[in-house]
Amino acid sequence: MDTTFRFSGAIPANLLPFNDDFSIDEPNYRRHLSWLAGIDGVQAIVCNGHAGEVSSLNNQERRRALGLALDEVGGRVAVITGIFTDNTLEAVEMAREAKAEGASGLLVFPPTLFMWGAQLRPEMPLTHFQRISDATDLPIIVFEYPPASGIGYEPDTLAALARIENVVAVKDWSNDMVTYERNLRALRGTGRSVAMLSSYTMSLFASYVLGADGSISGMGSVTADLHVQLYSAVRRGDLETARRLNDRLDPLVRVFYAPPFVDMHNRMKEALALLGRIDKAVVRPPLKRIGETEREQIRQALVKAGLMTKAPG
Repeated sequence: MDTTFRFSGAIPANLLPFNDDFSIDEPNYRRHLSWLAGIDGVQAIVCNGHAGEVSSLNNQERRRALGLALDEVGGRVAVITGIFTDNTLEAVEMAREAKAEGASGLLVFPPTLFMWGAQLRPEMPLTHFQRISDATDLPIIVFEYPPASGIGYEPDTLAALARIENVVAVKDWSNDMVTYERNLRALRGTGRSVAMLSSYTMSLFASYVLGADGSISGMGSVTADLHVQLYSAVRRGDLETARRLNDRLDPLVRVFYAPPFVDMHNRMKEALALLGRIDKAVVRPPLKRIGETEREQIRQALVKAGLMTKAPG
């Protein structure tokens, strides 16, 4: 593979609409994907991520979600698919399937069993990623979790992962600016052309200014246009425009990422429904839809962000 390949810019992680019986709502999924791919500056989309409720999908459904994305927008943008499993051998098989189906890249989640002290056994994630890399030539994005989760990689481990041939980027969800900067410096210190893609959406502006090569964001499913504009403004050094865009994003950041954090993607789905981009905001159990009070807060935030002209009533 071309080891100079880099994902960059604002990359939204799509949401996944469901029908009332919790099956994939294919027409609304296609509509959502098409809107994302139609934003000038969006060059890639992530499916089968947290925003797409990947943990609720079986492997057949994950393949279907990828297949629909490739069919709908694969000719317009790169389609990256999540590899979400605790099983290294299954991850290898999923990577091969993604390659066969036409994916442009892999976003590899850390196995949750790493929370049992794998920071002290860096050879475990190295083996996990090396086996995936050996199985396919698809570009790999390492998913870095917050240190508090117990499955975030230490900077030295992240640097070692970045030296694996197929690893072209890190999605950094450390959610701590000090940790984020250390990770960024560790990547730059490898001397390899590995992109830093911020997933620190609560402080996206700051992470862009520090030097991110782009972002992967579930919130980008609602605000892909604003994320593209923010990234472009920072890259050209127009910080005044970037601050104004950050001010527009702030009301949505505060409602989407309010406690409990588990409801963040539920709220984003409600925003898509309020904007008329999907018909309804069905989520799979054990997730539950939010109530009307919170829905109204999202409506008001959309108005403040300039994405809705006014709140009804």
